[in-house]
Amino acid sequence: MQENDTRTPTLAGIKEAAARIHEVVPPTPLIPFDTEHGRIWLKCENLQPIGAFKLRGGYHRLSAMTPAERETGVVAFSSGNHAQGVAWAAKRLGIPALIVMPEDAPKAKLDGTRGLGAEIVTYDRMDGSREKLAADLAAERGAIVVPSFDDPWVVEGQGTATLEAVEQMTELAGGPPDSAIICCGGGGLATGAALVLPDAKITVVEPEGWDDMARSLANGAIEPVGANPPDTRCDALQTMEVAPITFDILSAHGATGIAVTEEEVAHAVRTAFSKLQLVVEPGGAVALAAVLAGKAKPEGRTMVTLSGGNVDAAVFAAIIQG
Repeated sequence: MQENDTRTPTLAGIKEAAARIHEVVPPTPLIPFDTEHGRIWLKCENLQPIGAFKLRGGYHRLSAMTPAERETGVVAFSSGNHAQGVAWAAKRLGIPALIVMPEDAPKAKLDGTRGLGAEIVTYDRMDGSREKLAADLAAERGAIVVPSFDDPWVVEGQGTATLEAVEQMTELAGGPPDSAIICCGGGGLATGAALVLPDAKITVVEPEGWDDMARSLANGAIEPVGANPPDTRCDALQTMEVAPITFDILSAHGATGIAVTEEEVAHAVRTAFSKLQLVVEPGGAVALAAVLAGKAKPEGRTMVTLSGGNVDAAVFAAIIQG
């Protein structure tokens, strides 16, 4: 897979990924939701078999591996959703998987990853380097490292969510999305959307203090998360620094970013549960939070991602109870 050094994600690659993914999982629902700021269309990736969109990129990446590469397996690093996506794909394809996960990852995500048969190695999120640990473990095993967003196959896989939404929205609303408001950690989901929707307005949403993609897009260069970032329930979006593969495409597209507060996120989680009977994890609710808070306004046919639903029961209960 040395091609990964020069390969860039493309719309053709997204269509290829969609053909692969549709053989193993059905499209997730796209549902209308009327807010005080206008109608939005929610792409419910929280309803995936692993509770998040990440199986898309994981399955496309692992499907592209050669028989020899499948023998030695894969190593991934993730707080949980990418971990489960890779573990799910590895189990389905019969590939050994080792996942590097932070010690403070939600129990639901640790248990879910372990339940899919993956081996887990933990690290300290704030002091350890998950990239170095993963690289070292992969070198020991002769395995392939599968990053959560810094990989063309992964980005293409994530783009299939928007490709599905184009078909669904065309049937239900008369045309493709004019704008897309998307949860963002490393930016793989948003980058895939930008490739599928070259003429649409793209807005990425991150938690306050972890809005490095928004700042990077505003300033025209990659900026990492600052020192001592705040605590957040959005564990899925705690990316310390985005990568050129996502930043360059989103920047060239003219995407912009905004940040939401913890209370705005909590309100979105409660709203999804009370109005739509959906369980959405905090990190998966930031795009909806931006709309409900009036920070991101619907423009024309607007797709909004609900990117994940993997949340510990106690955390979810505390949020619902306010």
